[in-house]
Amino acid sequence: MQLDLKTIQGDILGGITAAVVALPIGMAFGIASGMGILSGLYGAVALCLIGSIFGGTKTQISGPTAPMTVAMTVVIATYADENVAHALVIVVFAGLIQVLLGLSRIGRFVVYTPYVVISGFMTGIGLIIVLVHLPPILGAPTPDGGALGAVSALPEAFGGVNLHAVFVAAMTIAVGLLWPKRFGRFLPAPLLGLVCGSILGLIWLTDAPTLSSLPVGLPEFSLEVPSASFLLSAIEPALILALLGSVDSLLTSLVADSLTGTTHDSNRELIGQGLGNITAGLIGGLPGAGTTTCTVTNIMSYGKTRLSGIICGTLLLTVLLWFGKFIPPIPLSALAGVMVLVGFEIVDWNLVKRLHRVQAYYLSVVLLTCGLTIFVDLVTAVAVGLIVAGLTHAAQLESLELDNLKSLPLLDWKFLHRFDPEDPAFEEGMEKTGVDVFSARVGLVEFNGIYTVASSRELSSVIGEDIKDHEVVIFDFSKTVHIDDSVAMVIVRLINIVVKSDTHLIITGLGGTVADTLNSLDVLHQVPEAHVVQDMDECRVLATQLLELEDERIEPR
Repeated sequence: MQLDLKTIQGDILGGITAAVVALPIGMAFGIASGMGILSGLYGAVALCLIGSIFGGTKTQISGPTAPMTVAMTVVIATYADENVAHALVIVVFAGLIQVLLGLSRIGRFVVYTPYVVISGFMTGIGLIIVLVHLPPILGAPTPDGGALGAVSALPEAFGGVNLHAVFVAAMTIAVGLLWPKRFGRFLPAPLLGLVCGSILGLIWLTDAPTLSSLPVGLPEFSLEVPSASFLLSAIEPALILALLGSVDSLLTSLVADSLTGTTHDSNRELIGQGLGNITAGLIGGLPGAGTTTCTVTNIMSYGKTRLSGIICGTLLLTVLLWFGKFIPPIPLSALAGVMVLVGFEIVDWNLVKRLHRVQAYYLSVVLLTCGLTIFVDLVTAVAVGLIVAGLTHAAQLESLELDNLKSLPLLDWKFLHRFDPEDPAFEEGMEKTGVDVFSARVGLVEFNGIYTVASSRELSSVIGEDIKDHEVVIFDFSKTVHIDDSVAMVIVRLINIVVKSDTHLIITGLGGTVADTLNSLDVLHQVPEAHVVQDMDECRVLATQLLELEDERIEPR
């Protein structure tokens, strides 16, 4: 897209509006992570600038996000033993993994994470954010220990409740929820809620705890070189951070595509996000991803090119370097109210309101992933969610794939002799040839559609016994779309059954990727080359020869 005056004006407006939204959200995420406000804003600057320049989605605004912030709190507490410098090493590792994912051109596969896992995970993240910010809404400090720590701190917070803080937070949340969405393009709801709550706290409800003026200054190089043992243990959380950030960013890219009618470059997007997270880790910033709220705000404010993201990042950097000290004190409960609004937005309400209609298989995945996210940790939630979703998907596929499998007898009079029951000479022909009406010396196995590891276990048991009932068996692959290596090895076992039962095997319809898979694994080494034919007509001729029938008996009528 060429930059003309109208496009530049739209990018300037979009960048400014996105920066206004990103500033309070970055501050709130910094507090929520336990690393401080500057950490949230440094992460926002690094990701916004680097992501906009090197990323693959022109309108995307990147920065700290709720999933990545919650994940970072787990990383600090669980994997870095409260050592922030070590946690930042994990962030850099995660960025490197994202860059490698992009360079290896497998970025598009990241979005194949099952929707039920994403939904359960995101809903769990949203509920964690709401729970963690309940104590600050009551005027208490933000507790450690995630959702469980927040729940444990609630009795004490209620005992010493600060009503001024409660009313400030209530104003913030109420304005954010009631603000019409159609006006969000001009003034985002979280920002308006923060402004209204802050004004209430600064003018009337002055006993609410406030955030002092924003510190300013350049970030410092914060990375420490840890021990080799820590580097090995850092791989697992770094991989989870990388995958989480990648899925988060690419889903936001899909949202941007739907709004702009464009197509993003997934692999380049991962490279940009990875470089942004590497930079954030080096300067002590929070890791992040593409932010849906800021991206949509940018697009709705007419941002169309990378310039809007560069402007957004530059404005945030300007605030950090010079103008932060001019920002008035902000009530902490107002920031907590903004985070509650973000948490509500993250919860997948579209699925929540349909949970009673969701199949039991998928419902179990959603609830399990959500529960583990809240009560255990993100790493376990994602790992277990993916495993259970994969097993559930395989169970569903098994029945579908086996339904497409056909194992049936071919009656001699119909297949070999091709007698027509409507022909007046049918009975005479049957009597002359001495063919039993129920005789079926040839069996047919049709592999229709796709066969994967999901159905491989049952294939041999479903058709293995049928094979032994015939003198000739035909394996028809003419309607087979795909088979994987697991199924190919099952076919080896089926061929062994044929050989051991002194049954003749004919292969037909072999071609394309199916032939490549079978040949690459040498599956057909026991099948004579003459027994691999093109179509059913050749199968009929070969079967006749194998059964030593006289030519005149199979002349078509």
